[in-house]
Amino acid sequence: VQLVESGGGLVQPGGSLRLSCAASGFTFSSYAMSWYRQAPGKERELVAAITSAGGSTNYADSVKGRFSISRDNAKNRVYLQMNSLKPEDTAVYYCYVYTVGGDYWGQGTQVTVSS
Repeated sequence: VQLVESGGGLVQPGGSLRLSCAASGFTFSSYAMSWYRQAPGKERELVAAITSAGGSTNYADSVKGRFSISRDNAKNRVYLQMNSLKPEDTAVYYCYVYTVGGDYWGQGTQVTVSS
């Protein structure tokens, strides 16, 4: 199993970024996918999750109305659209999947929100 995140970077407050996670090594369309984040000195936290077919999503209260998770099962990719970014969104963002074979994390992509 491999999860590869991309799309992070430096953005000003109020700006937007779109993260992408390319998945391989498992039947992507069979599993829910999640995005987590970890800020310096803080525990890793769930940001958003999406069911296998994409019909249901859930979000951390801190990002509701600003972030949107989606997936393309034909491309084996999951996305995180982040709008109205705030300095407190600064963190390393990780793609995550729990499968029958175990759970897996990507290497993470850094998002920094700063003026």
